[in-house]
Amino acid sequence: MIRIPLRRAIMAGVLAIVAVAPMIAPMPAYAQFGGIVYDPTNYAQNVLTAARSLQQINNQIQQIEQQATSLVNQAKNLAGLPLSTLSTLQKQIDRTRQLLQQAQRIAYSVAEIDDAFTKRYNGATASTSTAQMVANAQESWKTSVAAFQDTLRVQATVVGNLDDTRSSVSSLVSASQSASGALQAAQAGNQLLALQSQQIADLTALLASQSRAQALEATRQTQIEADAKERFNRFFGRK
Repeated sequence: MIRIPLRRAIMAGVLAIVAVAPMIAPMPAYAQFGGIVYDPTNYAQNVLTAARSLQQINNQIQQIEQQATSLVNQAKNLAGLPLSTLSTLQKQIDRTRQLLQQAQRIAYSVAEIDDAFTKRYNGATASTSTAQMVANAQESWKTSVAAFQDTLRVQATVVGNLDDTRSSVSSLVSASQSASGALQAAQAGNQLLALQSQQIADLTALLASQSRAQALEATRQTQIEADAKERFNRFFGRK
């Protein structure tokens, strides 16, 4: 391919010839030198034709260079981001999800909750024995303690995820700032959104575990009040 400085030099030489040609002293239409016929008009015309041809070639080369530059830019825009934090995000979500699945005693299950409230949290009645009331109270207390322990475990996991989150954010921001094309920038942005979703998932899990513990403890307190009322009635012989 003709380099740009070379093209410019050729063009300058041709234009110089074209500029000098009209300044040559007028000669006969057909001068003869040593048996060679020289026609200055035809020579000037040939020089102009050569200059135009060279200019067309130069234009074509410029077009090819522009197309090549466009292809290079398109390749950059289509280049994928070499950094991926997907596996890290999946591991963080899996850790939190596994803790929720390992909820002690009363899990996050509608069937288990209904069964526990039917057997344990309905409060003592006249037909409930004292031993059964004591057993229910002990089970409720253990369930509340387990729920608070589950909440603390989820909190510890969420806090532990912060280090990975900070590292991922730093890497993704750097990748986004140094992105060579639109695709890389978009992929970095998508991964940042995924990271944000993971943090929201952690917060949701934490709120769920806290609400579960608070709800179970509130239910236990209600059970204590119901059992105390039943024992009071029995003590005074009321029905």
